[in-house]
Amino acid sequence: MTLRDEAEQLSPYIREMRRHFHRFGELSFHEEETTRRIAEELAPLGYTIETFPDYYGLIATLAGDPAGRTVLLRADIDALPLREETGADFASERPGVMHACGHDCHTAMLLGAAKLLAARRRALPGTVKLLFQSAEESGHGMQYYLDHDCFAGVDAAFGIHMSADIPKGTIAVTRGPLMASCTDFRCIVRGVSAHGSTPHLGQDAIVAASSILLNLQTLVSRRNNPLHPLVMTIGTVRGGKQFNIICGEVTMEGTIRSFDRDMARRAPELFREIAENTAKALGCTAELDVISFEPVTSNDHDALTDAAREAAVSLFGEGILAEEPRSMASEDFSLLMEKIPAVFAKVGARDEASGMTWPLHSDHFCPDDSVLWHGAALHAQFALDVLAGKGGL
Repeated sequence: MTLRDEAEQLSPYIREMRRHFHRFGELSFHEEETTRRIAEELAPLGYTIETFPDYYGLIATLAGDPAGRTVLLRADIDALPLREETGADFASERPGVMHACGHDCHTAMLLGAAKLLAARRRALPGTVKLLFQSAEESGHGMQYYLDHDCFAGVDAAFGIHMSADIPKGTIAVTRGPLMASCTDFRCIVRGVSAHGSTPHLGQDAIVAASSILLNLQTLVSRRNNPLHPLVMTIGTVRGGKQFNIICGEVTMEGTIRSFDRDMARRAPELFREIAENTAKALGCTAELDVISFEPVTSNDHDALTDAAREAAVSLFGEGILAEEPRSMASEDFSLLMEKIPAVFAKVGARDEASGMTWPLHSDHFCPDDSVLWHGAALHAQFALDVLAGKGGL
């Protein structure tokens, strides 16, 4: 029996796992029950399981030939703070928490791959590590594992994400940039409060924050090369205590997104320059804090990307491959991609016939889980191929 056939036979198990995790999703940094259930599924398969005393998620290791390569496969496990509106019979049982980004699918696919690889343990030409990662939606969940040196000795890494931009039944392993960098920030503007009838006795933080917000767009239109997309978003503005008080403090939060690696690194300092000088001109101060940074997600290792594409074709034929358009969304797998040769693939979720055209992070996003065995097979085939010498490492 081929790996493809075995993966297809695992489809009911993979669907069962996806629906369990969908019902009981947990938010970033709170994936306690999710981590426990994953460990319970992996333990009988012979994996060595590493958990963390101060963090959720886990790393499972399947050791084969100690002289061989080590490949890491990754799935993210956290849900989003959304009220589900899918109407699915396996809808979230936790009010205000929903797997609206496909992480339930990612977890289930990697558990399927874990079974496929465990069945080949005696002939495994190297070591496979499985990372079930906490807190991807936070923007910096991956950083914990990097800070704790969890990837020592890993030669290559592979990740999969569901995509609403390509058709169900296809897989995208696109060369080059896939997703933008993302810098999350908080800007605090401080002035001096006063009575609304005597504005000259205060320094209005709302006026200063408004000016900063408008001036920031010149970073996009005048400081950035127009041939390189840049998105500057202020998503929240909080300030003011009462209608007749000159506001003394405003907090703004948002993101900066770009495919230009140089601009992604420079943007916070350019932001800080605009904010501080604008605030100063209006008698206020501004303080910028970078909360998190995700680099550009890009399949830059050509030989390894080719190995992933070839794995998909060997399993499903040439027709399986799709090309996904670039997205200004971000992904913290990119933090790992800057340290280790890695590939990021997408499994199609878009289905015009059923009406599953909702985007990621929609309260209606609910991909068909009958195709998730494709992702499980691809995880396993990629690992086996790279352990066997493919990928140009």
